[in-house]
Amino acid sequence: MRKIRNYELFKVAHSLVLDIYKITTYFPDSERFGIISQMRRAAYSIPANIIEGNTKGEKEFIHFLKISLGSCEELRYFLLLSKDLQYLKEKDFEKLEERALYVIKMIRSLIKKITKEDLTNAKKR
Repeated sequence: MRKIRNYELFKVAHSLVLDIYKITTYFPDSERFGIISQMRRAAYSIPANIIEGNTKGEKEFIHFLKISLGSCEELRYFLLLSKDLQYLKEKDFEKLEERALYVIKMIRSLIKKITKEDLTNAKKR
């Protein structure tokens, strides 16, 4: 099993969750069960699915990584919505958006790496 908590992907995704929790504390209380809840759920779903998928075989791990990608895209939408509703300052939006895009890039890279390893191992058989 990979030591996934040591991967930069996990560390950046986890850090993103912590930042989302911090920044949403400044959102209006009226959004507690709306955007705040949805945004936090999308954020923590990213590393949670990476961790859960790590306990599975390669194909299942890729499936969980793709779920993480979907959650990351969902988070990006909530960031945009929060900016447009003026819950997020432009600079905070840009910083978080950039980090979310970095996580997406790392997830896609890991999927490619695993897929390539699977093909290499299949050829050796």
